[in-house]
Amino acid sequence: MDSQQLSKTPSLTLRLQIITITRAEALLLVAALLLSGAIEAAPRKKVKVAEPQAFGARADLMRFGAALAAEQGWDVDQLQTQLAQARSLPVVQKLIMPAPAGQAKNWAAYRARFIEPRRLRAGLAFWELNEGTLARAEVIYGVPAALIAGLIGVETFYGQITGGFRTLDALATLGFDFPAGRSDRSAYFRGELVEFLKLCHREGLDPLTVKGSYAGAIGWPQFMPGSWTRYAIDFDGDGHVDLINSPADAIGSVANYLVQHGWQRGMPTHYSLAMPMATSARAQLLAPDIRPSFTAAQLQQLGAVISEAALEHDGLMAVVELQNGRAAPSFSLGTTNFYALTRYNWSSYYAFAVIELGQGLVKLRQAR
Repeated sequence: MDSQQLSKTPSLTLRLQIITITRAEALLLVAALLLSGAIEAAPRKKVKVAEPQAFGARADLMRFGAALAAEQGWDVDQLQTQLAQARSLPVVQKLIMPAPAGQAKNWAAYRARFIEPRRLRAGLAFWELNEGTLARAEVIYGVPAALIAGLIGVETFYGQITGGFRTLDALATLGFDFPAGRSDRSAYFRGELVEFLKLCHREGLDPLTVKGSYAGAIGWPQFMPGSWTRYAIDFDGDGHVDLINSPADAIGSVANYLVQHGWQRGMPTHYSLAMPMATSARAQLLAPDIRPSFTAAQLQQLGAVISEAALEHDGLMAVVELQNGRAAPSFSLGTTNFYALTRYNWSSYYAFAVIELGQGLVKLRQAR
């Protein structure tokens, strides 16, 4: 999912608390946690969360609907009737919360969730079915086919896991019942609800049936509604932008999104380096996080040993750290293209999972 959202996956290693839930919502929560690696598949534990509650004619939501209908020239009664059918989902409130502090990240464990045989097989099939479209996107946008395939594989397992929450419910919950305990993003999600309703009106979608992630991301590439409006394209030429049913539109839209966020044709995503031993120099190199901030000469002045390819890089780079649990962290140099990839999801772990899944697919295709 693109990073216009909070982040694609606010860490889901959250403690399960004893709450009440319908069987369907419990299954959705457990599935999300299993996919995140936050819990093991066995033994299974019953999860109880509070029952979803219909918003009904709640005053704040009805005012929202009346204002939007007036602005867009829509039928106010019809829109308010649709909004009244939205449900406030406690499970969504739980999933949007950040992980407890103090839990060590582990790149190997994160990587293993995505670069694994089933996803690689699905990726090969996806590439074979969409080879011409992937090649066309690479020619037009300069984004490698492997990277596009890797991103869609990480996002939705090539369209197999696109989310089971009604988007109307998810966005209404986070827009009007955003949970306490983290920075309030309700205004952002209300804006995404507006974009979602506009999208449904524009593309003839039923807002009561569209499903996606717990945060409101939709379709093969998990675009938030606002990103669908700004970056999605009709890449199959049928006159509609359809990220739910058209892999071609998803492929072109992913490439366009990355270009709009700074992707540069022909530039590598990262290089290798060895970090300096001095603590102060390390701290200085890591301070900008994943934002490219150093020239090759500046990296060397601070004691970093960089590769020959990095020495020739014309542009700024960032020192990217991947934690490995109790083992020593790994470090790389991220380029502007690496940073563009993190605009889809503000996570260096995510970016490397996309890159390495794509690389794995290339190796398997070459071996065939």
